[in-house]
Amino acid sequence: MRTPTMRNPTCRRRAILVVASLMLAGCATYQPPRLTAAHPAHPDAPAAREAPASGTLAYTSSDMASVRGGAGGTASEHGARQARPAEAGGSRTAVGEGEVVAATPSSGQIVLEHGEIKGFMEAMTMGYRIDPPSLLANVKPGDKVRFTIDVERRAIIELEKLP
Repeated sequence: MRTPTMRNPTCRRRAILVVASLMLAGCATYQPPRLTAAHPAHPDAPAAREAPASGTLAYTSSDMASVRGGAGGTASEHGARQARPAEAGGSRTAVGEGEVVAATPSSGQIVLEHGEIKGFMEAMTMGYRIDPPSLLANVKPGDKVRFTIDVERRAIIELEKLP
């Protein structure tokens, strides 16, 4: 009498069927534990905590540690001044010039290497949100631009390509 071997296709299919049946039988009885209200996927879970403010990025003079009373000197030592009020609408804006490092129209973001923005921040390379994203349609890395930042919204609201 011959013994069945795994080389025989019929024996192999039968073994796979037996193993699959055993696996399914064990999985059919498994019930995942119920979500508690503390689990982030639970509908009644509390909202996530707000992320702490960045310790390395400063959008306005009030974000700088020296203005808030932290170490590092006075605001005037760092060139921090209030941004000028806009002529219309009453929101504060700041104007700067720089070079486009990267632009991502799909996410409405741009990275600029810019000089000092009087009354707003020192020279640096930094990413900004663009509102509306359509402003990015005609710019590419390497372009020189003039931009207007809405200080309250922390977004570039005007973008002009320079010759």
